[in-house]
Amino acid sequence: MRFSSFFRSKHKNNENTHEFPVDLKKSLDKNLDTLKQMLENPNDLMIRVFSLGQTERRCAIVYIDGLADRMEINTNVMKNLQLFAYKENLPAGAGKLLQEVEKELVSVGDVTTGHDLDDAANGLLYGSTLVYLDGVDQVLIIGMKGWDTRAISEPISESLIRGPREGFTENYRTNTTMIRRHIRDPNLRFKTYDIGRRSKKKLSVAYIEGIIHPDLIKEIDRRVKSIDLDDAPESGFIEEWIEDSFLSPFPQLINTERPDKVSTALLQGKAGIILDGTPFALIAPATLGGTLQSPEDYYERWMIGSFLRLLRYFASFLAMFLPALYIALVSYHQGMIPSQLAFSIAATREGVPFPAFIEAIMMGMTMELLREAGARLPTTIGNTIGIVGGLVIGEAAVQAGIVSPVMVIVVALTAIASFSIPAYSVAISFRLLRFAFMMAAAILGLYGIVLIYIMINIHIVNLKSIGVPYSAPFSPTFFRDWKDLVLRAPITMRPRRPSFLRTDDSKSANKGDSSQ
Repeated sequence: MRFSSFFRSKHKNNENTHEFPVDLKKSLDKNLDTLKQMLENPNDLMIRVFSLGQTERRCAIVYIDGLADRMEINTNVMKNLQLFAYKENLPAGAGKLLQEVEKELVSVGDVTTGHDLDDAANGLLYGSTLVYLDGVDQVLIIGMKGWDTRAISEPISESLIRGPREGFTENYRTNTTMIRRHIRDPNLRFKTYDIGRRSKKKLSVAYIEGIIHPDLIKEIDRRVKSIDLDDAPESGFIEEWIEDSFLSPFPQLINTERPDKVSTALLQGKAGIILDGTPFALIAPATLGGTLQSPEDYYERWMIGSFLRLLRYFASFLAMFLPALYIALVSYHQGMIPSQLAFSIAATREGVPFPAFIEAIMMGMTMELLREAGARLPTTIGNTIGIVGGLVIGEAAVQAGIVSPVMVIVVALTAIASFSIPAYSVAISFRLLRFAFMMAAAILGLYGIVLIYIMINIHIVNLKSIGVPYSAPFSPTFFRDWKDLVLRAPITMRPRRPSFLRTDDSKSANKGDSSQ
């Protein structure tokens, strides 16, 4: 909906009517009255009307208190206009006078010209200052945003031992600036959109022209333009709207608070999506292998990075399969357990009234509840609840004979393994799939686990992220990209960008510009 839709005719049956912009008038009073009527004259709407010296032509400054920088308006705009008013040989025509005023205000910020009410209202509600001149059907829009913003700090959701200690903030311009600091390339592009029929939030798609494949940026552009929402308060709304399959448990775009992670992705040939009002940017496209990688893999030497990545793959399998394997072995395939271990498990399960599946479900749901409670409470209390709650409940359940000690160990190892996955959204997906494996193991044992595993692999192979295969470079196979997949080869052995992205410039000038 455009702001000017307030002035279109409305039918009682809410039929769609044609929307059109309301042109500005040459009368200053009419323009101000229209603006007041649209906003219902709120008490934070500031309007200052005065005359431009010898011309005696009336001028008005309009801004929203709290959104615009009042000090800068008084110091620069008002002062400049007052000095300008007493200049000699000012043009008599209103149009030429407005041009002279615009030249006078060039030093105070970003100055553009609006021609209708939509332009004026969008600028005003985004913190800009409006300058009206009587006798002109245009308005000057001066970018003077002055609301309070959070300072740049270390990312909360992505902590690193080694790497840059800065994260995105809720300020759109701050976020784009941090990316420009990392990539000083004149080919870096920020394609800007207005998202939300009512909120009109700024969204930028960042990419490097000459590296990214043109078809990829065209597809992202098409999907972003299709967004039809009243408001997008967080990048999760954008992610859900433009993803390929909303039925998939796997995230098809990666969200991050780290500017260095976005910059590395841009140098690969990917795109970054930055939304005003949230510190979480999106990286597109995403692949399964990329979700298990961390920036720290590249900040340490290649042997350490490879070990950490292997550990992460092992943790992912534990997070999904460990409870299901325990259920299958204890319930159906006891002969596959070594004798001594089987006797120990049988001894611990003596007196437990529930089958292994019910045990695993109860303890798994308890761990999920503790994890959720710890995330919602203040940091200091949340950590205590997660650790102490798990210990107390696990010990109490064993003492009461409700669950076996082995099950507590299995669930604890599964929870620890899920914490090793760097992307929070991917960890949640694995936690959901774990329950599917557990149910299949309770029904068919190891055969059920294998069937679910085959189904997931079929789904992953068919899944795409912005048209790019989610399973690449595993399938379709790009052996050259395997140098930076499960293991991380030394920088000197990775001179090219990922093949599956079909980048225009395949050779990397910085040999360390590989997958995040």
